[in-house]
Amino acid sequence: MSIFDLNSPDHIAAHGHSIHHREEIERSEQCGCYYCIAIFPPTEIVDWVDDGRTALCNRCGIDAVVGSASGFPINEDFLRRMHDHWF
Repeated sequence: MSIFDLNSPDHIAAHGHSIHHREEIERSEQCGCYYCIAIFPPTEIVDWVDDGRTALCNRCGIDAVVGSASGFPINEDFLRRMHDHWF
């Protein structure tokens, strides 16, 4: 199954929005990390990998950040479901 499979449950499909997503993050009102479950504005992101295309969480340093411009909810419940599946 592709990480971009539109038939996947949302918490699985959202994973594709956690890589190579700088433009989407910069359009987001808020971001969330599905590793440490932190929620923060994109302006707090200072570290990027993958030639500056993938955000690292400003709290835990893991590349598990999804932005609200992805269309997925950025709230504790959704981030925990992602965490439970991916970690």
